[in-house]
Amino acid sequence: MMVMVAVMTSCASSSKLSTMVKVTDDRSQFVALAEAIPDAILEIRYYGTYNFVGERIDGYEEPVALITRQAAECLRAVSDDVKAQGYRLKIYDAYRPQKGVDHFVRWAANIPDTLMKNYFYPDLDKSVLFDQEYIMAKSGHSRGSTVDLTLFDMATEKELDMGGTFDWFGPESHPDFCGNPETGEYTGDNSKSPAGRSITAEQFRNRMILRQAMLRHGFKPLDTEWWHFTLKDEPFPDTYFTFPVK
Repeated sequence: MMVMVAVMTSCASSSKLSTMVKVTDDRSQFVALAEAIPDAILEIRYYGTYNFVGERIDGYEEPVALITRQAAECLRAVSDDVKAQGYRLKIYDAYRPQKGVDHFVRWAANIPDTLMKNYFYPDLDKSVLFDQEYIMAKSGHSRGSTVDLTLFDMATEKELDMGGTFDWFGPESHPDFCGNPETGEYTGDNSKSPAGRSITAEQFRNRMILRQAMLRHGFKPLDTEWWHFTLKDEPFPDTYFTFPVK
């Protein structure tokens, strides 16, 4: 079923705009990522409890990753690319139902709940998560063509060291932290880190291996998360899906 919803968003001037978006539970254009890319490793963080909330997220009924057919095709090309370099894809999240996004919003509004603070946002007061847009009422993941991932090193049989964990809230997660992602140059500039944290040249290079492979095959990056990519030509840019992950 498809419905149209008016979403109210505020800008810096505090004026409000009404944007019409489509909301649907139609899953016919989605595939299971494990079927599209059989050798991808799945660690669906929001199905388990090791995530910034500390519990299973609403709407994640099975530990699977779903994604649009178009995004799956491009991600398969990424997989072939990195396999030739000795890596496999490891997936943390793909399609995210609106129910899961709503769960994040409720959690962020509950300021006293800081169960996982030491693991994911030790340098931030939880009250700033909305203002700094770590938590938002809508997510590109709900449009079905966004994926959160890293690389698994087949030689060491471990995740490639990216110098920081998935879903770390802070500038240390930005692709330009300690380097220039456009040129791939490591600068070591950690001035944005409130706690003086840093990453090594090797860790920055590892982030760039993932980034460059994703960009080569039709994905665009996010400037605040090294693990987050969206298909440039996503098939449903104005549609938010609601069916559960299963």
